Amino acid sequence: MRLIALMILLASPAMADVPKVVTDFGPVQSLVMDVMGDLGPPQVLLPTGGDPHDFQLRPSQADLLSNADVVFWVGPQLMPALGDALTALAPKAQTVALLQTTPVRAFAEGGTDPHAWLDPVNGKAWLGTIAETLSTRDPDNADIYRANALAAQDQLTTLDGGWQALLTQSRPKPFVAYHDALGYFTDHFRLTMIGAIELSDATPPSAARLFDIQGIITSGHAVCVFPEAGRDPKLIAALTEGLPVRIGAPQDIEFITTKPGPGQYARMLDALVQGLVDCLNPP
Repeated sequence: MRLIALMILLASPAMADVPKVVTDFGPVQSLVMDVMGDLGPPQVLLPTGGDPHDFQLRPSQADLLSNADVVFWVGPQLMPALGDALTALAPKAQTVALLQTTPVRAFAEGGTDPHAWLDPVNGKAWLGTIAETLSTRDPDNADIYRANALAAQDQLTTLDGGWQALLTQSRPKPFVAYHDALGYFTDHFRLTMIGAIELSDATPPSAARLFDIQGIITSGHAVCVFPEAGRDPKLIAALTEGLPVRIGAPQDIEFITTKPGPGQYARMLDALVQGLVDCLNPP
C-alpha cells in the first residue's frame, strides 16, 4: 500500500501542472478538447444557447478568466467584448487569438471575416497551435498534446478528401445563406454562394437587403436557401413563400445549440457538408 501511495504522489505533479484552459465558444473548446484528451477538460465562456457576437461577461465567467493559465479564442473580431475582459481579468494568462495564426479573408462589404474555423485547413492549423502552446506551458505532457493534435489533424485530412468528393456535383449550383459566415467554407470547397440575407453579425438585415435577396430568389438563380441554427426561420419562410427554391436543414456553425465535445468540430463540418449536398442535390 505504501508503494502504491508513493507512486501516486510521484505521478501527481504532471497532472497538477496541467494548465487551466479557458476557451471562448464551442468550436474552439471542441478543438482544445481534442488536443487535451484526458488531461482536460477546458472551460468555455459562452454557454450553449449563447451568441458569440452578443457576448456579455457574467460574474461566473469572470472567475474563469481570473483563474486561467491559457485562454484560446478566435479574436476580437468575433467577440469584441472579450478583449477588454482579458486585459482586466486575465493579465497573467497566456492568450492566443487563433484568428491571428492563419490567413484571414475579408467580408465583401469590408472588415475581417472571423469565421475561419469553417475551413478545415484552419482547423488543422489551430489544432497545431493549441498543441504547441500547451506543450510549451506543460512540457511533461507535450507528447500527449502533440499526439492528440496529430490524430485529430489526420482525421480532418481524411474527412476533407471525402467532403471534396461529395461536393463535386454541388459546386456549380448557387445558394443563399442566412448570414455572411460561410466564406471560408465556400472558398475551401469552391462552392457558389451568391448572397446572404444578413450581412452583419450585429445588425438585422435592412429592408433594401431583404428586397435584393428576394429578387435573387425570385429570379431562380438560387437553388437553395440555407438556414442557420439560432436564426429566425420565419424570415426565410417569408422570403421564399411560393417560390421554387429549396430550404436546407439549419446548421449550427457556431454551436449555439450544440454541446461541445471531443470530435464535435469535425462532426459540425460533416453536418454542414451533408446539409448542403442534400439541399443542392435532392433525390
